Amino acid sequence: MSDNHHDSPLCERKLEEKHLKEAKEKNAWILQAGDYFDAMQGRKDPRSSYDNLDPALKGDDYLDRLVRFNGEFLAPYAGNILLMGRGNHETSALKHYGVDLTSNLVYRMRSEYKSQVVAGGYGGWVRFLFTMDKTKRASLNLKYFQGAGGGAPVTRGIIATNRQAVYLPDADIVWNGHNHEGYVTMIQRERISNAGKQYQDVQWHVRTPGYLNSYRDGSGGWAVEQGMAPTPLGCVWLRLFREGDRIRVNAIQDVR
Repeated sequence: MSDNHHDSPLCERKLEEKHLKEAKEKNAWILQAGDYFDAMQGRKDPRSSYDNLDPALKGDDYLDRLVRFNGEFLAPYAGNILLMGRGNHETSALKHYGVDLTSNLVYRMRSEYKSQVVAGGYGGWVRFLFTMDKTKRASLNLKYFQGAGGGAPVTRGIIATNRQAVYLPDADIVWNGHNHEGYVTMIQRERISNAGKQYQDVQWHVRTPGYLNSYRDGSGGWAVEQGMAPTPLGCVWLRLFREGDRIRVNAIQDVR
């Protein structure tokens, strides 16, 4: 998942909670690729609106309250969360206020809720390592990137898959967020092993839309006034499974 914007009044928290509960029930790992915070109600933010602020966040210690508010929500799922990435909302708070919301949240989750979560970057790598039949080894490489640019209302950002496939040849999965669009697509590749054996594989490209419903009923608000269209809400489930001596991937969108 990515782009939760959990502290925003426009976050679809019931859907977010549904997916987190489902992950816990399945004993699945949870990866988050940035913009978990919305963090737009600070005094220096021209977009802030005190009336829209959750009562739990109203106070001079707004940024501290954000960490506590989001941490308490994630507490029941702390044992399943492995990664909290950074998005432009977190980096903006660091730039303007000198506060690293992601590191503070991760520290709270590790110290108070005994989570194994780590603080990721705006982009980074996750390696999945497997042992099969006691001696055989396999791995999968996931590249995550919070995303850049505008909303790409026509292409949904899918053009980026062709560019990323060029400079990310070692990625089995390329994961983007940021523009609140969603897709799952594949690029089939011809490869050659170190032993000189030709084979084919699949590079998966996924984009997670997140949980910010800024369009609502279309009657008003910033997104509507900008002429923006509604965007999907939800996440992507990655199923990693063995097939012969290789690990396969299945990416399933869970959107509304």
